[in-house]
Amino acid sequence: MQTRAKDFFDSYADGFHLIYGSKRSFFGKLGDRLFRRSMYLRYVQTLAGCEPVRGKTVVDIGCGPGVYAIALAKRGAAHVCGVDFSKSMINLAKQKVKNEEDGHRCKFIHADFMTYPFADKFDYAVAMGFMDYVQDAKKVVERILSLTREKAFFSFPDSSGLLAWQRKLRYTKKCPLFMYSEKELHALFRDIICKEYQIKKISRDFFVTVNIAA
Repeated sequence: MQTRAKDFFDSYADGFHLIYGSKRSFFGKLGDRLFRRSMYLRYVQTLAGCEPVRGKTVVDIGCGPGVYAIALAKRGAAHVCGVDFSKSMINLAKQKVKNEEDGHRCKFIHADFMTYPFADKFDYAVAMGFMDYVQDAKKVVERILSLTREKAFFSFPDSSGLLAWQRKLRYTKKCPLFMYSEKELHALFRDIICKEYQIKKISRDFFVTVNIAA
């Protein structure tokens, strides 16, 4: 499963990167507004959730081209560690950060998040667009929370509705895709933690915040 997802994102890196860029055609931008609204909303929600971020450390799991990591560094994070198993995505992130004034606060690692030996915990953890491709969600969430001091943020794709069915159909030959109902997410987090957590529906995703310090 992981190999198929890795191969897919290695091949998709340039196209994925353009979603956040400014060189999109009119129809491309229109498509993004219609079908990728969740990507924008979870980005905004994550940046707001990480406040105050000045002086904090963050791990960005499945960091892709580094959009979240760079944005958090610009807002004053002391250090942001981006991890992705796609070498193409990490190469894009490293290239992008070279042109950023606060780029020295970011570190991008090509590795499997589940086995990489992190030296310390992080204040915040971000896992956006990552759980979609994870078969053992409980194991991954437990790993993320074990590395987090204050708050962890997750996105999970909603399994209901026509667009969810359409997306799953599109991914059939690309890589496995895992989707969730709100009931399933409550069961997942209640089974893992007794900490405070919140599930918020944002467009085609569920945005989950876990307050470890509560």
